[in-house]
Amino acid sequence: MWVVISLLSIMLIGAGSVFLYIWIGLKPTSAGEVKEIEVKKGSSAFTVADVLEEQGIIKNSFLFKYYLKLKKEGSRFQAGIYELKPGMKNDEIIAKLNSGETVAEKMIKFTIPEGFTLLQIADKLSQDKLIDKNVFMELAEKQTTWGDAEAVRSIPEDAKLHHRLEGYLFPETYELKVGSTEADILQRMITELDKKLAQLPEGWEDVLAERKLTLHQLLTIASLVEREVVVKEERAVVSGIIKNRLDKGMPLQIDATVQYLLDKPKERLMEKDLQVESPYNTYKVKGLPPGPIANPSLASIQAALYPEKTDYYYYVTKKDGSQTHLFAVTYKEHLRNIEKSNKTAK
Repeated sequence: MWVVISLLSIMLIGAGSVFLYIWIGLKPTSAGEVKEIEVKKGSSAFTVADVLEEQGIIKNSFLFKYYLKLKKEGSRFQAGIYELKPGMKNDEIIAKLNSGETVAEKMIKFTIPEGFTLLQIADKLSQDKLIDKNVFMELAEKQTTWGDAEAVRSIPEDAKLHHRLEGYLFPETYELKVGSTEADILQRMITELDKKLAQLPEGWEDVLAERKLTLHQLLTIASLVEREVVVKEERAVVSGIIKNRLDKGMPLQIDATVQYLLDKPKERLMEKDLQVESPYNTYKVKGLPPGPIANPSLASIQAALYPEKTDYYYYVTKKDGSQTHLFAVTYKEHLRNIEKSNKTAK
């Protein structure tokens, strides 16, 4: 009898100990501050349980896993970042993870102005402490496919290119996750160009083929328009002048191409600046420069694609502060326009 009683006592004590272990292990933790817990995409319920224990949201992940199996839960947990607080009941935690009631991811936001060069973009992002400029520039010069991005595939293998990705980083306001790398930022801007090109009128690629232009050449023309024109209504006119001069075999003589080569743009170019030896100097070299000189807007890309048909070959900026131009058919008329512009200078 004493043996039986002893065995029963041991069993009861053992069962009680197990029950106590389970009861304590499944009790809520002590109340504390709210914590952000990330459930990564593809994580199993058991992995989530381990994370919850590590972060002090639950006491015992081993017991919590069996609790999930008993309740037939865990299969509906949704990925994301959750705000969970120590002291929450198990069922409250499960309900929140099932609901997908996540907190908004922390984001970085930046704006790339239209017509910025690659170097200007790198400087801006570096000043905003979003990138390491050297890493950014090194990546921008690498010959890589950039995932599924399509437009960048039109970049020619040309050693004359000043910067490989120039013209392919679309100027826009962007939001990316905190912690985005230099490669992430470049990829996002490159992909945005593809999205914007898809907004061009239907059949634009046929127009490009009819004009015997590559996408790279189109972006080059668009960058010239972007840097030369401020008033949107004049973009197609200047694009038409570029076309007229190219068709006639005239040098483009665009100041912006020379400015692109300078470490710091000048308010006014000197005669010696126009003599610089470079394939980008459109005063000395006929035809288009090897590549874009800036990152153009969609309006400039569209103007480059659909130039306005005129007889103009020349234009000069008015100096009256309007930022508009005077256009001319002949060089003689152009000289008169320069005189007019100088007379209205403010």
